[in-house]
Amino acid sequence: MSFEKLDVDIISEGLRTKVIGSEVVVFKNTSSTNDIAWEYSGNEANNGLAVFSEQQSKGRGRMGSKWLSKSGQSLLCSIVLTNTKAKPQLLTLGCAVAIAEAIQNCCEVEPRIKWPNDIIIAGKKAAGILLESRIGKGKSDYVIGIGINCHQDQAFFAKQKLQIPGTSIDIESKKVVDRNELAKELLGNLDRWVEIAGSDGGKILERWKQLSSQIGHRITVEFNKQRFAGNCIGVDPVKGIILQLEKGGVRMFEAAQTTIVKHL
Repeated sequence: MSFEKLDVDIISEGLRTKVIGSEVVVFKNTSSTNDIAWEYSGNEANNGLAVFSEQQSKGRGRMGSKWLSKSGQSLLCSIVLTNTKAKPQLLTLGCAVAIAEAIQNCCEVEPRIKWPNDIIIAGKKAAGILLESRIGKGKSDYVIGIGINCHQDQAFFAKQKLQIPGTSIDIESKKVVDRNELAKELLGNLDRWVEIAGSDGGKILERWKQLSSQIGHRITVEFNKQRFAGNCIGVDPVKGIILQLEKGGVRMFEAAQTTIVKHL
């Protein structure tokens, strides 16, 4: 089945953003959109550049995982941010909110955020974020990598060995999503929430909690090769997820070294 191709003109038309999407480029195939974005990051004039690709040969995710997708089936995007004021933890939370809202606004489904950076629909992973940073000479540069499953069918996920069950927007909405319209909605939401990440962390936390799939639920996390179970009572943008442990008191688990392995 043939799907629409990503089109710079369609994505950019009527896009009223302050930073994100200041320029949009689309590649047919790349090793990784994050790699391409880093090539542009040396020039501060490229702040807000959005790099899209129809396919990635070496797409990567959090903690060394791979992003699996055939050509034209996902929305694969990386955003260049040069010398931003936002802290990386708040950027990650803000981007998760932006993606969830974009999917909800565009696709008539109810996405939720699985801490720290997965977007799930009906309990299955539909999108993810990889935030990379380079800090030096008094400035901080970031590349925000985003992958959203759009056109994959059930057979695609059945063939994969996934730690978290996967799904796509087409499966959950029972419609064929327009990736160009979703890309435009995504850039608009990212522009808003990245700006908020640099000025109002409390607003991001409040919205993130509203969209969270964990807060108030019993979960099991893996940290330092050990598993801990408890009730999720909150999230700290710096220290991580906060659990009221079944055995013990309250403990925080850092996002970079923690994985949720069970959610009830």
